[in-house]
Amino acid sequence: MFVFACISPHPPLILPSVGSPADREKVKSTIKALELLAPKLAKTKPEIIIISSPHPDWGFEVPLHFLVKNHSFEIKPILTDLESPKVHFERGKEFIRSLPRATRGAWIASGDMSHRLKEDGPYGFHPSGPEFDQEFIRLLKAKDIQGILNLNPELIEGAGECGLRSFCMLLGALEASKIKWEPEILSYEGPFGVGYLVTQFIING
Repeated sequence: MFVFACISPHPPLILPSVGSPADREKVKSTIKALELLAPKLAKTKPEIIIISSPHPDWGFEVPLHFLVKNHSFEIKPILTDLESPKVHFERGKEFIRSLPRATRGAWIASGDMSHRLKEDGPYGFHPSGPEFDQEFIRLLKAKDIQGILNLNPELIEGAGECGLRSFCMLLGALEASKIKWEPEILSYEGPFGVGYLVTQFIING
């Protein structure tokens, strides 16, 4: 059964060992949101934490740094690939169905939004960058899963995002679990030209 779910960004610079104090100050909303989620995750006492990410290494390590401290549960990393968001949605369904029904499971969907929000960002500016981020957030708030799965491929490509497939895996898992949930956007910012979204899914059983 699902006991916890969230979307987490994964920029290494939010780690104290990587980012400068000045850099971390610019993303303090993201850091505060992740620090807020950590005790909520611990309180649910999961037996397994599934973490999906488009990147190895920091894609898993950054969210886990904030959300997981001392633990005795299993951590299952899942690396997404270049298959479509719809394929990943179905993969999320399949994975959650493979777990024993009584298992207390938590899911962290690791990924960043558009990398094209600013001219001085990692990939420069593209109009699709802010458009994609705002449209995804709007659809998520509305729980319009079909809208997310059917986002214009040209918009996705232009935005230079990296987290959509990871997010869709989580949404598929939530749907297959047949539980009631509500998204709560805890923070969104993009001071370095990359969108960082932190979302908690309120699970009502």
